[in-house]
Amino acid sequence: QGQLVESGGGLVQPGGSLRLSCVASGTEINTNVMGWYRQAPGKERELVASITRGHKIVYADFVKGRFTISREGVENTVWLQMNSLQFEDTAVYYCVAKGLRQPANFGSWGQGTQVIVSS
Repeated sequence: QGQLVESGGGLVQPGGSLRLSCVASGTEINTNVMGWYRQAPGKERELVASITRGHKIVYADFVKGRFTISREGVENTVWLQMNSLQFEDTAVYYCVAKGLRQPANFGSWGQGTQVIVSS
């Protein structure tokens, strides 16, 4: 079976940067859209950013100008460059891969990587 494997999370001070990576393996995963969701303690899961194979990008309002999503030419790897991190960015970040019109809940999810912004 296919899987998504995330890496790059960790502890960072406010104003710092992290780069998350996600690799999709296996032919069973639909990677038409790849993206990142996050879930902070006590909050619902929310979209951070997504990118299609055609490199159409969607960002949540709260990350515009700070985060950059990109994907590799062979289209099975996606990155999230996170700059100017704030306390509120503390969350578990999940990589998601799905079809163009497929709800995210029905896509493929990684196991999550923890990001902690703390001084």
